[in-house]
Amino acid sequence: MNGGTSADRTPVRRLTVLYDAECSLCAFLRGWLVRQPQLVPLELVPAGSEEARRRFPGLDHGTTLEEITVVGDAGQVYRDTAAWIVTLWALREHRPLAHRLSTPSGARLARGAVLAAAKWRGAQWQKDQWGGTVYRRSDGWAYDPRRGWFHTPPGCAGDSCATG
Repeated sequence: MNGGTSADRTPVRRLTVLYDAECSLCAFLRGWLVRQPQLVPLELVPAGSEEARRRFPGLDHGTTLEEITVVGDAGQVYRDTAAWIVTLWALREHRPLAHRLSTPSGARLARGAVLAAAKWRGAQWQKDQWGGTVYRRSDGWAYDPRRGWFHTPPGCAGDSCATG
């Protein structure tokens, strides 16, 4: 596995998977990953979260919300197809598949799977968007089945809002 950093030859002992907690596919895959026997421990952290920003201040956290990003314990950074392959490599039952996907022909297949997931995710994003953005809980949006979508700006509670 090549993460493209100076830590390429450093053994990977732990991986942190940054995933979009607002994406239903990403949340499903997160649940699947935590149930898999792991040869290399996986930590799953919501992309763009305070924890992700604190742990990895040098990452572009906007990009981590757009594509899967995996960070190794020695600073290795894997994105896109390489991130999926290294994540499978960490799983006991899927390491042989990761080795096959790391070959040139396997990488084409892995890339196709990543593009298919991105296309599905993009379709969900377009379906859910309003006014050019996605409603995210972290931005103060919530859904009530009786009232629909509503927004409470950060720093506001109830009917009062701090003014600057």
